[in-house]
Amino acid sequence: MGSITARSALRRLVTALAVGVALTTASGCTVPVDAVAGISVTGDGRLLGVMMVCGHHIDGATLYVDNADVDKTVTVGSWTADRALGTGLATWTLDAPAVGWTATRSLAPLTTRTTYTLYGWTKDNSWSSRSVSFTPAERDRLTPGKVRYQRISDDGDESAVTVSIAEFKAKAC
Repeated sequence: MGSITARSALRRLVTALAVGVALTTASGCTVPVDAVAGISVTGDGRLLGVMMVCGHHIDGATLYVDNADVDKTVTVGSWTADRALGTGLATWTLDAPAVGWTATRSLAPLTTRTTYTLYGWTKDNSWSSRSVSFTPAERDRLTPGKVRYQRISDDGDESAVTVSIAEFKAKAC
């Protein structure tokens, strides 16, 4: 009877360790999300980055294209905020110098039929933003005062939506 109890206890211990390792491995692979990236345009059609920080901070943003090669992306532009973005809304032009931002990689020309992704990050990888993907055609359909972003529904479904800046600010987080 004692060996059956010992085996049962050993099985529970091994199972608990396996679950612990799985949780640790899974949780160590991503940076927590506490902001939402979006895009908009100026009155003269220039591309704007839009970032709604929900509670912590974001230090910069990167625009990239996923490459066909696994685990490889091509950076199209990257910007660092002069000061960490705290809770609230921030916007900046992506194709020209913007007050409060430094282009660490100037925006490369966007090409048709390419999907671009913008996301926010912190220098120490403590926080990130939900990303937004778009094509130049989708950017061209934007009007000033509207933001395209990835909204997550109550049931966890993700979809690209275009809303007013006021609605983005009120509901993105």
